[in-house]
Amino acid sequence: MKKNFLFTSESVSEGHPDKVCDRISDMVVDTYLTNEPQARVACETLTTTNKVVLAGEVRGPEIKKDELISKVRACIKDIGYDQDGFSWRDATKIESHLHSQSADIAMGVDSSGNKDEGAGDQGIMFGYACNETDVLMPAPIHYSHKILRLMAEDRKTGKLKNIEPDSKSQITIEYKDGKPADVKSVVISTQHSADVSQSQVRELVKPYIERSIPKNLLSNLDEKEIYVNPTGNFVIGGPDGDSGLTGRKIIVDTYGGAAPHGGGAFSGKDPTKVDRSAAYASRYLAKNVVASGVADKCLIQLAYAIGVSKPLSIYVDLFDNDEEKNRHVEKLINENFDLSPRGIREMLGLNKPIYEKTSAYGHFGRDPGSDGSFSWEKTDKSGIFSK
Repeated sequence: MKKNFLFTSESVSEGHPDKVCDRISDMVVDTYLTNEPQARVACETLTTTNKVVLAGEVRGPEIKKDELISKVRACIKDIGYDQDGFSWRDATKIESHLHSQSADIAMGVDSSGNKDEGAGDQGIMFGYACNETDVLMPAPIHYSHKILRLMAEDRKTGKLKNIEPDSKSQITIEYKDGKPADVKSVVISTQHSADVSQSQVRELVKPYIERSIPKNLLSNLDEKEIYVNPTGNFVIGGPDGDSGLTGRKIIVDTYGGAAPHGGGAFSGKDPTKVDRSAAYASRYLAKNVVASGVADKCLIQLAYAIGVSKPLSIYVDLFDNDEEKNRHVEKLINENFDLSPRGIREMLGLNKPIYEKTSAYGHFGRDPGSDGSFSWEKTDKSGIFSK
């Protein structure tokens, strides 16, 4: 493996059109799980100028269309959109086309008799962890998220003025001997009011770079390598500037390209869908392996077939060419973790309305919440591997 290289990751804010859709789709999941923890949801959202469209399939309690539409507006309001081309108010039209879940899918997934509940779809899921940051995430994606998250927090409290919801960040880090050494460039493109110039926007966002990235990584950053709105004005943004769809930011959601992604998106899916739950489980396993100290980084792949309970394969890579240790970790996973869809949900407590807050700033590298959110970020099983 290369030891000295440049690596870049990007993030997008909660006001990015695709993230608006992820937020709304996860709100739908939470709404159904609040009323029925065993509800099934697969919701897609489309946004464009003054329009939101929901589509997909559900099984569970009857949620009135007006209630969902009201909650969509609440999401848009919380993100911060009240503009001519996209607003939480009535000028934005909202349609819901959710319908009942396919009986064929339900038959394959449901448990019956001696048959355990099967996976909601076939697919491969990856989990990854490394010791580059205190949350065991790759440094470029972690700091890209942090810049935008801190900007959003201050924008919502009024501390950061003239900055609007839609923004993107990108960080390039130079690695030396396999470890992050220097930030080589930072890109921030942010929507702003028409009342500020580009030089003013630059001064507004620069403090968030310093707040988000450790000083030792910034010491050699050239001022010329800080790019703020490099294309110029960014007044028209959000779904008015570009359409959005659920599930189009899967690399932003995971590891910023530092590890493989199985292909399936997370948002809008209840936890019987292994696209979501098994990706969380594989991150949980990888993070506990690294937290145990047996490896600096860990990649885990799980594979499933629709309607089949147990994973078809478990793959572990500790990146140290120690095949015996890799096999030992695989053996410990097999002996200590139930990775069936039901087992994952029970292990991580996933049948709860905890998903709306995952929709922006990454599904990984977050603090576990008292409500059960981000349970897959705990390192309470590291002792299994350190033994």
